Amino acid sequence: MTVLTRALGAPMTRVEGGLKVSGEARYAYEHRAQRLVYGWIVQSTVARGRIASLELEDALAVPGAVAVVSHANAPALQPSDRAELAVLQSNAVAYRGQIVACALGETLEAAREVAARVAIAYEPERHDVVLYAEHPRLFEPETVNPRYPARTDQGDADAGLATANVAIDCTYTTPAFHNNPMEPHSSMALWEDGSLLIYDSSQGAPYARDQLAELFGLEPEQVRVISEHVGGGFGSKGTPRPQVVIAALCAKVVGRPVKLAVTRQQMFAFTGYRTPTIQRMRLGARRDGTLTALVHDAILQTSTLEQFAEQAAICSRMMYAAENRRTTHRLAALDVPTPSWMRAPGECPGMYALECAMDELAISCGIDPIELRVLNEPPLDPSNGHPWSSRNLVVCLREGAERFGWQERDPTPGVRREGRWLVGTGVAASTYPAFRQKSQARVRAEADGGFTVMIGAADIGTGARTVIAQIAADALEVSPSAVRVEIGDSALPPAWLAGGSGGTASWGSAVVPACRLLRERLGAGEEAPLEVSVDTEQELEQDRRDVSRHAFGAQFAEARVDVDTGEVRVPRLLGVFAAGRILNPLTARSQFIGGMTMGLSMALHEQSVIDREFGDYLNHDFAQYHIASCADALDIDAVWVEEQDPYLNPMGSKGIGEIGIVGTAAAIANAVHHATGVRVRDLPIGPARLVRGLP
Repeated sequence: MTVLTRALGAPMTRVEGGLKVSGEARYAYEHRAQRLVYGWIVQSTVARGRIASLELEDALAVPGAVAVVSHANAPALQPSDRAELAVLQSNAVAYRGQIVACALGETLEAAREVAARVAIAYEPERHDVVLYAEHPRLFEPETVNPRYPARTDQGDADAGLATANVAIDCTYTTPAFHNNPMEPHSSMALWEDGSLLIYDSSQGAPYARDQLAELFGLEPEQVRVISEHVGGGFGSKGTPRPQVVIAALCAKVVGRPVKLAVTRQQMFAFTGYRTPTIQRMRLGARRDGTLTALVHDAILQTSTLEQFAEQAAICSRMMYAAENRRTTHRLAALDVPTPSWMRAPGECPGMYALECAMDELAISCGIDPIELRVLNEPPLDPSNGHPWSSRNLVVCLREGAERFGWQERDPTPGVRREGRWLVGTGVAASTYPAFRQKSQARVRAEADGGFTVMIGAADIGTGARTVIAQIAADALEVSPSAVRVEIGDSALPPAWLAGGSGGTASWGSAVVPACRLLRERLGAGEEAPLEVSVDTEQELEQDRRDVSRHAFGAQFAEARVDVDTGEVRVPRLLGVFAAGRILNPLTARSQFIGGMTMGLSMALHEQSVIDREFGDYLNHDFAQYHIASCADALDIDAVWVEEQDPYLNPMGSKGIGEIGIVGTAAAIANAVHHATGVRVRDLPIGPARLVRGLP
C-alpha cells in the first residue's frame, strides 16, 4: 500500500474528470427507464388570477400523447411551508410562468406538441410586480435568511450620524439575477410498490429526499434521490424545485416513469433567482476616517406564495468597527416567483453597497480606501462581541496592494487616459461565514486494500469528490488513489448539502474521525473488510460558540472606459483570500476565479428586466440575459495567505465557494469611478449610465 501523509494541500486533479470529458458521467436527464414518458411544462400566461377552464381535446389528439396533468387530476400533496412546491394543487395563479399543467408524451417532441395545444382560459386579476423604495406594502419580517433578526441596533445611530465630521448618504440598487447553471434543472421519477425513486439535479440528495417524503406523505425510507453528477447550481438546486414534484406527480398519474427537463427560458420562472435590492447606506466618520455610525437599510422583494428574505445587511453588522450601528430589512410581497439562494446570498449584494459606500467615504475623508478599511478594523466581532477565530483582512489588503501595484495609484479620479480609454483602479473587501452542519459518514476497508468513503454529499462541479478523497486519504495515511468516494445518493449516510460554503467543512468533520477510527481498528489487528460510521451531531452540540468564524478577502480591479461610448472593460482582477487551510490549490483557485468572474458579470452585464404590463422577465434566455464571456474575463488571478485557525474543523478549512463573488462588483464599480469621476450606484454599469457623465 502506497503511503501519502500530505494528501491535503496537494493540487490534485478531479477524480471524475475522465468520466466527464468522455461523456460517461451521467446527469439526471441521462438516466434511462423502461416505458419512459416525457414531460413538458405548461406555464401561466397571466401574472395573477385563476384558471377558468382547460380544453384538452386538441392536445390529447396529438399522436403519441399520453396525458395532461393539471390541478383537475393531480394527486393531492401534503401541506408544506414550501408553497412553491404545492404545484397543481389549485387553480390559483400567483405569478406569470407558474406551472399550471404538464403535458406527457411517448417522445419529447410529442410532449412539446401536446403542451402547445393545451388551451387555458384565465380570470386575470390586477398584478403588482415592481419593487420600489416607496412601495405602500413594505413590511419588516421577523427574520432574514437563514435565521438572523431582520433589524439590529447598537448605540444611537442617528446621533452618530448627526455629530459626524464627514457623512455620506447614498442608495445603491441591484437588479434581479437569475441562477443559470450549465445543466438545467432535470428529474426522472419512478414509482414502485409505493416507493419513489428520483434521479434529480440536486445540491443535496438527503435534504431533497426528506422534503419529497413530506410532500407525498411517505416515510423517508420510501424515497430515494440520486444525484450522481450535477452540472452547477449556485444555490438554485439547494432545495427541491417544482419540476421534481411535477415529475413525481405525473409518474403517479400515468403509472410509468416520467422524465422532465426545465428549458432555459423556464428557468427564469420557477428555479430561483436573487431578489433585486434597494440599499440605503449612511456612514458617519470623524475627520481621520474613524467610523462613528453605520446605517444599512435594505429593501427586497418576496412573493405572495412564500416568504424569502435575503440577508443583505448582514455584513454591515460585523465588517467594520463603529460605535453606533443600525441595520434593517423590509420586504414587498409581489406577484413574482419566490426569490431564493444565489451564490453568497445576502453577502454578495450587501457587500456591493457597503464597499461602494466605504469608497465614497474614503474620498470624502481624503483617505486611501485601503487605509480607511485598516483604520476601522474591529478587534472583536461587532455583531456579538466575540473574538475572531482568525481574521486576516488587513493581510489580504496589504498583500493585494503590493501585487496589484496600488502604491503607484494617483487617487484623483478621471485623470488617467490611454488613447480613448479612461483608466482607474478600485478595491473592495470580501467576507463569508465559515460554518459546518451535522453530517454522517461511513468508511469501509476493502479486502483488496482499498477504502470506500460513503456520504450523502454532492459534487456540483466544485471538486467535492476529489477533496473528500484527499481528506480521507490524509486521515487514513494512504494515497488518494486508494480511496473510492460514493456521494450523491440519499441512501448514503445523510450529510449537509453542497451550499453555504459549508459542504467540505461539514463532510470532512465526519469523514476524518471515521477514517481515523478505522485506521486505529486496523492497526489494532482487525482485518478487512471492516466498516465504521461517524455522526457529528453530538460533537457540534459541544462546539465552541464564543468565537466568530469568517473567511475574508480583498478584491482589486482595473477598469477602462471608452471616453466616447462609455464601454467598460476590466482587463485585470485580483483576489487575495484568507480562508483557512487550502485543501486543494487547483480546485480552490478554480472556485475563487469562478466567483470573481460571476462578480464581473454582476457588475457589467447581468440583469433580469421585469415587464410591468405582463409581469414577466423579458430577457429570459441567454440571447438577452448577458454574462461575461472569455473576451470579458482577461487577467483574473486569485491567491491566498497562509492561515492557521484551530476553531474550524479537523482540516482547518473555511468555505471558498462563495467568497469569490463577494466584493468583486464593488471593486469594479469603485474602479470605474476612479477612471471616470462618475459614480454609478445602480447595477449593471454600462454605457447608458456612464456616457452622460463622461468628460
